[in-house]
Amino acid sequence: MAASTRKTVELFYDVVSPYSWIAFEVMCRYRTKWNIDLKLKPFFLGGIMSGAGNKPPGLVPAKAKYMLSHDLPNLGSYYNVPIVPPANPAEVMFIKGTLMPQRFLTAVDMQRPDLVEDLSRQFWMRAWNKDKGISDVEGIRETCKDIGFPTDVMEDCLQKSKDQTVKDRLKQFTTQALDLGAFGSPIIVAHVNNKQEMIFGSDRFPILAKILQEEWMGPLTELSKAKL
Repeated sequence: MAASTRKTVELFYDVVSPYSWIAFEVMCRYRTKWNIDLKLKPFFLGGIMSGAGNKPPGLVPAKAKYMLSHDLPNLGSYYNVPIVPPANPAEVMFIKGTLMPQRFLTAVDMQRPDLVEDLSRQFWMRAWNKDKGISDVEGIRETCKDIGFPTDVMEDCLQKSKDQTVKDRLKQFTTQALDLGAFGSPIIVAHVNNKQEMIFGSDRFPILAKILQEEWMGPLTELSKAKL
C-alpha cells in the first residue's frame, strides 16, 4: 500500500553515464506510480569522480569489457532502454565528456524545467544509441532540433550556459551530491521523515521502494518513453 504522505526523490545524473539513463527512465516511469515528487538534478560526473577520489569503471579493462559487452546490453533489454554503446566509448566518456551539455541542461532547468526530461533523454539517445556527438554547440543544437526544442529557448540557454550563475548551479548540485557521499552516477536521494537516504546505481530500486514504503512493480517497460 502506498504511503499517504507525498515524498521527494532527487535524481542526480550526468548524461555521460549509461547507467544513469536506466535510473532516469525507471524513475520517470515510477513518478506516475509512486506517491513522489521527482526532482531531476543534473550534476557533473567529472567533479564527482575527482572529489570522491574514484576511478571510472571504463578505465579498468576487464570492467569496461564486461560493461560494454554484457552488462549494458542485458540491462537495456530488461529495462527497455535502447542502449547501444558508441564505437569509441572512451572518447565519449573521457575525451569529449559532457561538461557543455550538463551546463546547458542546468541552464534549461533554471529557465524551463518542464523541458529537462525530454532534453536529457535525447542527449542519451544521441550519445548512447545513435553514436552522435553532444559535447559541443553543434551537437546540442542538433539534439534540440531532434525533439522540436523551442529555438528561442535553446539560443538563450546556450548563452546562459557561459554565465557564472549556471556554472555555480551545476557546481552546487555536484557539491551537494558529494556532501551526501556520492562517488559516481546515478545518485538517488529519498527524503523520508525529514531524513535523506542516498542510493547509488540503477539496480537498487526494490530498496528504494522499501524506503519510500511503496511497491516495486518491476521495470514497467510498457511506460517506456525512450523509443526510436
